[in-house]
Amino acid sequence: MPRALPVIDMSAPVCCAPVAAGPMTDDDALNVALRLKALADPARVKLMSHLFASEAGEQNGGELAAALGLTESTVSHHLTQLRKAGLVLSERRGMNMFHRTHLEALKALCAVLDPSCCR
Repeated sequence: MPRALPVIDMSAPVCCAPVAAGPMTDDDALNVALRLKALADPARVKLMSHLFASEAGEQNGGELAAALGLTESTVSHHLTQLRKAGLVLSERRGMNMFHRTHLEALKALCAVLDPSCCR
């Protein structure tokens, strides 16, 4: 059975020197790797794609499940992993959870991987 991702600090996007800047500390490497691991699943990449493409900027789990042809529980599992990695923000409104991408976290991850990508 795969191990769950450890919970990482979602309050701030990944913050460290770019990978190309030289050797990283173990903690910085772990923070980057955990975020990349959260994205290393085709269903999660598709979820992120649908969230980015959403006209409203957010979608609820039922809408995402229907769009991807997955069960709501499977979508919920994947969104939980993305949320633990700090890549998705979720908000409960009544009986529904609405999800959107955490743009600052994604931009910071891109900048760590390639410092010239987000300029």
